[in-house]
Amino acid sequence: MTRRLALAASALCLAASPALAHDLAVPGGGFGAGIAHPFLGTDHLLAMLAVGAFAAIEDGRAVWTVPLAFVLALVAGALLSMGGVHLPLVEPGILASCVVLGLLLIASKRLPVALGMGVVALFGLLHGHAHGLELPVAASPVLYMAGFTGASVILHVVGVGLGATAKRLPALRLAQVGGLAIAAFGVVGLVGL
Repeated sequence: MTRRLALAASALCLAASPALAHDLAVPGGGFGAGIAHPFLGTDHLLAMLAVGAFAAIEDGRAVWTVPLAFVLALVAGALLSMGGVHLPLVEPGILASCVVLGLLLIASKRLPVALGMGVVALFGLLHGHAHGLELPVAASPVLYMAGFTGASVILHVVGVGLGATAKRLPALRLAQVGGLAIAAFGVVGLVGL
């Protein structure tokens, strides 16, 4: 099991390339570009899956309130960046979200719901800010935001499913393995900045 875990973490580290989704400032776009954005950046993809898995492990009302906090902050962050408000350390913060969310999955300990919502909202704000910065030229901001918001919700739902599955199969330690891979990706990305 340790060898498989090390191989999985190593493979993910080799694939680490922060900001893959952060170069979409090309003419055209809109809803399709918004949907694609969370799927094209490994950092976004992993963080949003981790939010869902974390919410499932938290259980109860956290299953919907934690992802909702992320999505609301995601939209707020996008609106801030589209409005010209720039936040510091967005890219390191996005990579840090992978580290922190990965560690939360590794620990698989329940947090107070408000604390879990606050943690993911902070990261959602940063992810949203990055999404807003990449608004494609000539794209409809409303359609673009609808696209990346919808894609984020889809990734959260998939993450909740993965987290719920991990809870039912504790011997496989799926949450911990996934958390280690996500945290490793974030660490490699931060070292590479």
